[in-house]
Amino acid sequence: MTEHPRELRYTIEHEWVRVEDDGTATIGVTFFAQDQLGDVVYVVLPAVGSTVQKDSKMGEIESVKSVSDLFVPVSGEVIETNQDVIDHPERVNEDPHGAGWMVRVRMSDPSEVDGLLTNEQYDSAIAT
Repeated sequence: MTEHPRELRYTIEHEWVRVEDDGTATIGVTFFAQDQLGDVVYVVLPAVGSTVQKDSKMGEIESVKSVSDLFVPVSGEVIETNQDVIDHPERVNEDPHGAGWMVRVRMSDPSEVDGLLTNEQYDSAIAT
């Protein structure tokens, strides 16, 4: 299994968050999630400018196996969506922690990140 990057924070629903230098949050799904899903064929993301609330549904990811909800790990305003993932959903499988990111959010409460899992906690959670 691929180790999940140490600098990211994680949810038990298999999303990751990277806090950028400007204080925004980049969000995607984990290697584990895309591995469980199989080949990703379709991604639905929230509109730029929309407000998202922590732990609420922000979109869907469809694979050859199933359709799964995407949940937002931090509250805020969506400032960017990854059009490349919408046009080429296979990016999620190819590089889930990099080019396969989903959305960028201007966080309304940056302290929410502190409640997310570290990579060690996430790896422990998925090992059971």
